Amino acid sequence: MDEIDNQIIQLLKNNGRATYIEIGKNVGLSEGAIRKRIKMLIDTGIIKRFTIKVGHTAGAEAVTLLSVNPTLPTSTVSKLVKNIPFVETVYEITGQYDIAVIISASNIIEVNDCVEKIRRVNGVINTNTMIILRSL
Repeated sequence: MDEIDNQIIQLLKNNGRATYIEIGKNVGLSEGAIRKRIKMLIDTGIIKRFTIKVGHTAGAEAVTLLSVNPTLPTSTVSKLVKNIPFVETVYEITGQYDIAVIISASNIIEVNDCVEKIRRVNGVINTNTMIILRSL
């Protein structure tokens, strides 16, 4: 991965709908070269998925931090949590907590239901949930 790949990724982060031609104009490459680079970024797993981010006016979002029972592998608990509806992203982290979960739902009731399901996952021993008020 080089500086142009980093520029392409940043452009896609800012506008996931940018065309190959638009990206090419920004980085000084042809549409075909951009198409090949993006395919390579996908094939190598650097780009895992293209997604949308719903604005807060259209839903509710939260971060939930989880402590995992040390007798269970964190990765096992992460996989179980990832399958819960409204869980957008799961991060295995260092520090006081073992897992950080981003929840994105239509409303606070759905966020709360999601948190309750997370709390019932085998291996989760503690949660700390923060509702996101604003994103800058």
